[in-house]
Amino acid sequence: MAIYLKEAAASASDDAPDVAEVVRDVIADIRERGDEAVRDYAAKFDEYAPASFRLSVDQIQGALDAVPEQTLADIRTVQRNVRRFAELQRASVQDFESEVAPGVFLGQRHIPVNAVGAYVPGGRYPLLASAHMTIIPAKIAGVRRVVAATPAPRGKLPAASIAAIHLAGADEIYAIGGVQAVAAMALGTQTIDRVDVLAGPGNAYVAEAKRQLFGEVGIDLFAGPTELLIIADETADPFIVATDLLSQAEHGPDSPTVLLTTSAELGKQVLGEVQRLLPGLPTGQIAGAAWRNHGEVIVLDDLEEAYRVADDYASEHVHVMTAEPRHALEKLTNYGSLFLGAHTCVSFGDKVIGTNHVLPTRRAARYTGGLWVGKYLKTVTYQEVRDASAAAELGELLGRAARAENFEGHARSGDVRVAALHGTRPAWAEEGA
Repeated sequence: MAIYLKEAAASASDDAPDVAEVVRDVIADIRERGDEAVRDYAAKFDEYAPASFRLSVDQIQGALDAVPEQTLADIRTVQRNVRRFAELQRASVQDFESEVAPGVFLGQRHIPVNAVGAYVPGGRYPLLASAHMTIIPAKIAGVRRVVAATPAPRGKLPAASIAAIHLAGADEIYAIGGVQAVAAMALGTQTIDRVDVLAGPGNAYVAEAKRQLFGEVGIDLFAGPTELLIIADETADPFIVATDLLSQAEHGPDSPTVLLTTSAELGKQVLGEVQRLLPGLPTGQIAGAAWRNHGEVIVLDDLEEAYRVADDYASEHVHVMTAEPRHALEKLTNYGSLFLGAHTCVSFGDKVIGTNHVLPTRRAARYTGGLWVGKYLKTVTYQEVRDASAAAELGELLGRAARAENFEGHARSGDVRVAALHGTRPAWAEEGA
């Protein structure tokens, strides 16, 4: 039985009702006018429309020079962590070829896409980590050309973001934001060659642009607000639980933060800690709105029930703070990324530990994982029949299987392989059929 100590409040959507229409118009305009339209929207939304949006070598070096040495060192350390995990992922993806029957060879290859567009937001927060998470896995996958775009409101180049993008390995960097950046990379313009896959988070307009462009290009995920679900028993520290809930709530006023616990006492203590901590949090206005409107504390009978409820939520981040957190590896199936034990925190995954923070939201964890090296690889197959007898055997099977579906043309492709073994032609060929 579930007891709700706090339920999510009903709240109006933060998204403007005309987001889809605005995005559709911008994409159509950029499709028709290319660079001219990009420049118009950049001037309108970012108050910045230079002769060239692509950053020069000198501009990139200027950004690097403007970033404190400690920040650069930290960027390199974090990127080393991300690169190491991406390399492990790539090593786990193997090509193969097998002789599945005498003379019949089947194989599989993982081929990187040719070009990726990485969007690095620069709105409420400069998301340096988005550069690490989108660009490095693409490069480890073997993508030859990675294009990055990040906004420069009123012409102020975001030095730290540019440094992170450059150090991650981007081949081209453009100071463009919003829908115009995403559309330019996806469609191509007179000065920006199109890409094959778009990756990276963004606001409602960027997310909608990726949704509308999907099909013309691949995308990483359909992204929504960041989510956190914590599973905790009586052994958890309410102060740590409350701190971690608020750490994710500060992402935005629409970020859901949920606590599932087997201890009513813990749940009450966490509620008290959240109220105590919020006033002293610099981002408390944002986190407080998220907590008021989307925060939940639910008391459940036991951990088995907690696991079932967690799988129903299918949250982006699931953090397990119980006496035996690794049990969750066997019990849970629906999550974007799993964080085990009190020594771990979701913010490690967001910023520094090396796993990817581009993860499924809005229950998409029921059917997909997050961004990884494999998102930039096309898994393709090939086949080769080297033996005429094997071809004839498959041809006979094909003839029967295809005619059962009334595909006579397919069947005849099998017939000619059977006939070739015997140096003859099929009867239908002799009849001129």
